[in-house]
Amino acid sequence: MIPNLSAPLPIKWLRKLGIHELPGGLKVEDFDYLHTLIYVDELARSGSLGPSGAVTVGMAFGLPPILKFGSQALQEKFVPELLTGKKRICIAVTEPSAGSDVANIATTAVKSKDGKHYIVNGTKKWITNGIWSHYASMAVRTGGDGAAGLSMLVVPLLDTPGVTMRRIKVGGQVTSGTTFIELDDVKVPVENLIGQEGQGMKFIMQNFNHERLTISISVNRISRVALSDAFDYCMKREAFGKTLMEQPVVRHRLAKCGADLEAHWAWIEQYTYCMTKLSETDANRELGGLTALAKAQAGRVLELCASTAVLLHGGNGYTKSGQGEVAESKSLPSWALISRTDLLQEFSVKSPVLGSLVEARMSCWIWL
Repeated sequence: MIPNLSAPLPIKWLRKLGIHELPGGLKVEDFDYLHTLIYVDELARSGSLGPSGAVTVGMAFGLPPILKFGSQALQEKFVPELLTGKKRICIAVTEPSAGSDVANIATTAVKSKDGKHYIVNGTKKWITNGIWSHYASMAVRTGGDGAAGLSMLVVPLLDTPGVTMRRIKVGGQVTSGTTFIELDDVKVPVENLIGQEGQGMKFIMQNFNHERLTISISVNRISRVALSDAFDYCMKREAFGKTLMEQPVVRHRLAKCGADLEAHWAWIEQYTYCMTKLSETDANRELGGLTALAKAQAGRVLELCASTAVLLHGGNGYTKSGQGEVAESKSLPSWALISRTDLLQEFSVKSPVLGSLVEARMSCWIWL
């Protein structure tokens, strides 16, 4: 579970809890984003993100806001049980009417008359791992409209009065526990505030960078699994007296997928290497828009590889079992939600670094 956290790991907390090494003898202080790359890629090698997502997503995205922005008292309250796996946490941002539009979060957190609690009301949707999480690092509205009114709270979930959770039936990653959460006058101690009021948008956006990179890595591997399965099938499937692989049009399709796949992987490796050399502050500033583009491209690559795999499997690509099972499972329309390409491209262009790069390129073009 610990390798799911963003690098560098919380060394002081791990040592305090008696954790000095990860499996394989890797010292916790030596863990960096290249290890993240290998770890996430290997988890996805099975071709299914559901089982790994069932145990990793909450730790990966729910705990970091507490570690990075929470007070020492808040960390003392939650980190020991979460890092040791005794309790579970999730990240709860998305709502029925506010997905990528984070600034329009509607769930409210209003202080009680005695000032000791926040009273939380609202709904959260598509919350991975929510159904079995004891807590959620939750985006709530403590102020006025827009991003400036957002904050983050550690909200108790399981066995908490006013909290109702139900599992959502989804088309992919079925075992990851996608959850709908209703919050009806839920009392949350004011001490559970992460950082300060009004800083929620900043915390959420920084959390997205780690999420986007790890999703890009895993989706690239899923694409590779689909393409590899299609390659194997074409080597043995015969039609018109020869294998599919002997047909030039088939080899062309596979080559086109391979080119996009390897280009995307090289891009990911480049970002990951940069993250081992930049400070966290610099990486958030320099790579935020670029990781958004990497995630957007991951969706495109998966769409190409999955559709090609289904096509080359013919009728077998339509079946949920047998030779076409792998290809069919990657062709679900839900995979299109991974990238939200249009929104991520918009974000990347708005980011200061990429925007300046675009401006510089345009200046060069005009000069030439």
